[in-house]
Amino acid sequence: MTESGYRIKEDNGILTIEGIRDFDTDHIFDCGQCFRWERKDDGSYIGMAYGRNVEVSFSEDTLTITNCTLDDYNSIWKKYFDFERDYGEIKRVLATGDSVMNRAIEYGRGIRILNQEKWETLISFIISQNNNIPRIKGCIESLCRNFGEYVGNCDGREWYSFPSAHVLAELTEEDLAPCRLGYRARYLLETGKQVAAAGEGSLEKLASEDLTADDTIEQLRKFTGVGPKVASCIALFAMGRMESFPIDVWVKRVMNRLYGIPENDVKAMNKYATEHFGKYGGIAQQYLFYYITHAGCD
Repeated sequence: MTESGYRIKEDNGILTIEGIRDFDTDHIFDCGQCFRWERKDDGSYIGMAYGRNVEVSFSEDTLTITNCTLDDYNSIWKKYFDFERDYGEIKRVLATGDSVMNRAIEYGRGIRILNQEKWETLISFIISQNNNIPRIKGCIESLCRNFGEYVGNCDGREWYSFPSAHVLAELTEEDLAPCRLGYRARYLLETGKQVAAAGEGSLEKLASEDLTADDTIEQLRKFTGVGPKVASCIALFAMGRMESFPIDVWVKRVMNRLYGIPENDVKAMNKYATEHFGKYGGIAQQYLFYYITHAGCD
């Protein structure tokens, strides 16, 4: 099967996609946008999304997804890995006349923005605030193991689904104590109640084309524990708002070091992103974030 320049083949639960450009699993899974993927010693990744547990590996221009059918690819992974977006053209646009962005793109050239589940992303980024990635992953894993549904055993490990809003809405802070969420436990419980009352489908409305990115971020901030940075992350990683430009301590640092904007001037950073990165602000942010967290930018 050939689609969008890709050659796709399914063989006994193993899907191979050849002809992929602008893709690197290390860049994608290690740029702070997702928390349920783990790198194996052989360089492949195992993880979960949309209730599916798979292993993915990438070499040259070929992606292999184990435990995946062609139907799974068409209904989940094609959109999840953003295969219908031309990242080559996006990189060309962002790098034109910007030597800083050109260096950042070269360093993280295989980054793609994953289209993640809205409810899971909302809760995951509430957990992420003032937290480091290993601990975030541990909290999420514990949350799923304690309150999600058993999905199966893969690579010698038991996997569990992400608990629904209705499940969280019925819990107490004492119930969540084993997950070691700290003050975030209350945020999760309150947000669970908010979403359960409105229905998890209500989150889909925040990705509506009738809303701007600013509208989406404003609506997301109504959830307990969601501030500007967390809302921007959710808008980018789950709501399709590619212009959303999340600003954390690392982005403040890179914008200061490489673009000369004072670290405490968030307004100026947002203005710069809007004027220079435009509708690709979120993708630019990921290149810059990966660049400073992995290369240092000194």
